[in-house]
Amino acid sequence: MISYNCAIESETPSPDLRQTPLAKQQIMLNIPILRQGKPYIAVDAVDIVHHATGQPVARVAQANSGMLSRDIARMPHDILDQFTVAELMDMTRRAGDLFMTASLPLGDDKQSFDDYITQLSATTGMPVSYCRSNAGKIHRMFAEIETVIKGLTRGFPLDILDKGHGQIAGHTLSFFRVANCLGAVLPSNSPGVHSLWLPAIALKTPVVLKPGREEPWSPFRIIQAFIAAGVPAEAFGFYPTDHAGAAELLRCCDRSMLFGGSETTKPYENDSRVELHGPGYSKIILGPDAADEWEKYIDVMVGSIVANGGRSCINASAIWTPKNGRAIAEALSDRLTKVQALPAEDPKAEIAAFANPKMAEMISLSIDGQLKNGAIDITAVKRGSGRLVQQGRLAWLLPTIIWIEPHTPSSSTGECRGEGDSSARSPDRQITKSPNSTADLGDGPSWKHPLANKEFLFPFAAVVECPADVIPDAIGDTLVGTVITSDKQFLRAMRATPHIDRLNLGPIPTYQLSWDQPHEGNLFEHLYRQRAFQMVTA
Repeated sequence: MISYNCAIESETPSPDLRQTPLAKQQIMLNIPILRQGKPYIAVDAVDIVHHATGQPVARVAQANSGMLSRDIARMPHDILDQFTVAELMDMTRRAGDLFMTASLPLGDDKQSFDDYITQLSATTGMPVSYCRSNAGKIHRMFAEIETVIKGLTRGFPLDILDKGHGQIAGHTLSFFRVANCLGAVLPSNSPGVHSLWLPAIALKTPVVLKPGREEPWSPFRIIQAFIAAGVPAEAFGFYPTDHAGAAELLRCCDRSMLFGGSETTKPYENDSRVELHGPGYSKIILGPDAADEWEKYIDVMVGSIVANGGRSCINASAIWTPKNGRAIAEALSDRLTKVQALPAEDPKAEIAAFANPKMAEMISLSIDGQLKNGAIDITAVKRGSGRLVQQGRLAWLLPTIIWIEPHTPSSSTGECRGEGDSSARSPDRQITKSPNSTADLGDGPSWKHPLANKEFLFPFAAVVECPADVIPDAIGDTLVGTVITSDKQFLRAMRATPHIDRLNLGPIPTYQLSWDQPHEGNLFEHLYRQRAFQMVTA
């Protein structure tokens, strides 16, 4: 009998994942606070360790709340006003080249690009190949800064920001900066997110950064690249700190970004000063026509789920379809059960080890606790083993596809069976059910199942069958929605839904972004405000 308890250690044989070149790194580095760009070693410090061995990799100086409040008040908010936007964009491009090639300061030492990749993988558990690809994303933001800024400003002449006003098509346009500095409370899960705050420098705004606990490497290196390219060091603050320090940063900065889960972001959801980057709940949504030829789009689905180790808010965490949901779930599982737990430096590694193994165990237990009311872990059925792989202090979560059985809710709900419910068409078909699923499918429709709209730090997706006319209102908050259809009525409804922040029409992977488009808000509009303007001309 197959066990479906996915919180157990996998029985699949695996190599000794602790004996790796990365695990041999034993150099202890000191990472300082940067106060207006100047290194400062505090009394308090936290050691960050190698994900495989537990050996300290770096000692990171810690700022307290008092230091943050004093330093933010003293930030020279006009330090970048001495440059034009064009000059700052030139410096940004130069900084991008330095980020990828130069040996840059890191405490009392120098850090090469290869050192950066090694250290990043060591403390986060991310595969080396993903560290390099994320570094490439950061570099593209540096290199394409002019395109990005033009997209954010909708193409008006950028010298308007230098002079404070200007003319476009015979009309006066004026903007002023409302942010003395931009604060950012950053995550550890994906270095690519640093692309989001980076354009602030070209927009003449100093930055104050609180790095993720396991990932100080990327923001520190970006800052050093900017300074080496000629941007004044006084424009940068780098403050590793605790939760209280993060809250103080958000309180003191005129404008800020906050990355984190829903519990982290919820207290700030009504604070317009804080731009929130929480769970994405990104989805691939098939129209009734595309659902009939879903096989054509399976590569887009797989890539959207597993790219970057499934750790980003732009990874698909659900596939919504009006029909053929079970077949889609089976096909996705066939592909994703081939993904293995491999050492971080293995070029075939597709998923990251958890730097905190207890977190992997808690996530797995949380999913298992919700496998009821028709939800089946199809990947566990096909693998014949659990999703949690453990070896020593290492832990991985293998890709997981959840199929939620369509069903008819009780008549009191007033909702009906999904139009593509294949169980209604084929009552004699054979379905392998998980012992965790129940015969009582409850009163709610399957698309309201707790696992239908969840997101985790690994490749996870639920396949949800829902009537096409219900999908636009039922999908809930969706950061990236890839809608695949030629059905004009469905297309019109999906264009009109307010639930999708970034709308892709056609088979575009959810992770494929155009950075000249707003992402959970427009950074320019976050930092600047338009005002009415008149002046007497001589």
